[in-house]
Amino acid sequence: MIRRSGLAALGLVLVLGAPLAAQTIQLPAGTAPGEAPTELSDLQSRDARLFAVGWRLVTANAPFCERVISASGVLLHDAAAYDRPGAVRSEFGLSGDIAVLAVAPGSPAALAGLAANDTLHTLNGRVLEEAFAPSDPAWQRLVDIKDALDIGLSEGPVALEWSRPGTARMQGSLTGIPACASRFEVLASGSGAVADGARVLLGRDFPGFGYPEDEFAAGVAHELAHNLLRHRALLEPLGRPRKLVRLTERDADRLMPWLLANAGYDPHAAARFMKRWGPRHGGGLFRKRTHDGWDERAEFIAAEIVTVERLMAAEGTADWSRHFAPQAGAESPD
Repeated sequence: MIRRSGLAALGLVLVLGAPLAAQTIQLPAGTAPGEAPTELSDLQSRDARLFAVGWRLVTANAPFCERVISASGVLLHDAAAYDRPGAVRSEFGLSGDIAVLAVAPGSPAALAGLAANDTLHTLNGRVLEEAFAPSDPAWQRLVDIKDALDIGLSEGPVALEWSRPGTARMQGSLTGIPACASRFEVLASGSGAVADGARVLLGRDFPGFGYPEDEFAAGVAHELAHNLLRHRALLEPLGRPRKLVRLTERDADRLMPWLLANAGYDPHAAARFMKRWGPRHGGGLFRKRTHDGWDERAEFIAAEIVTVERLMAAEGTADWSRHFAPQAGAESPD
């Protein structure tokens, strides 16, 4: 069994506060360091898929987000944050602890030549293994490195040095681009989808991983919408009243096609996602009394698609910051 710290992988933006509980990755029986732990590789592929879709959504919708950061499109992890660092380094071919878990296609990181399983050695001239020692708790070192990267991106290009097996060290620089301030994580277990205000969290068995990309993106967009509309900040002070929760879920559904259209996805994928997901899953996004029925939700989405397509035809974008009218908070939650 390999245990991964809850913040072993950090994406688009640093989130301050308590980490997630530690996650476990079960190795196949008899797997030894140096052999391929298939669960670990599978988790990486899911991280990469979520990260690529999330990157596309947050960069395309950045013009309409209240909080925007400078992001590079690289997802990092720390082998030392696992309880068997040697097995992780061997599996991914790493020559150090700090490495690239995924790179978003077309991002500044991809254009600079970074790729999954590259080992990162320096950041703006600082040798990572020297400047950032292993920490207690284990996840703190990666938080500090990501913090340094975020600060560097906010100030200008960030110089990096990295390597991969069989090559000499490479050098390049990253210049961030605007992105909505949310990040994306795949948990080592579970099948749910959650937004906590700053993160979109999918369990590794989230059914959407088996859907076509645009429908998977729709499920991600629903959770991202909760973050962009600041639903947690709205709900928590009021004790999450049932009616208000239902309205926030309705707003997240309605915003899905807007986020998809701006990212170049078919906005109708939001309705297709709902029709595929709804009849098969009774929990999670579709808890009784706090959610409309899946067929009603599909109708709300379809109504938004009409507006989205009209705006896309007239303006080339779906500016939800001006044209989307949230229902949550517009009336008493009682």
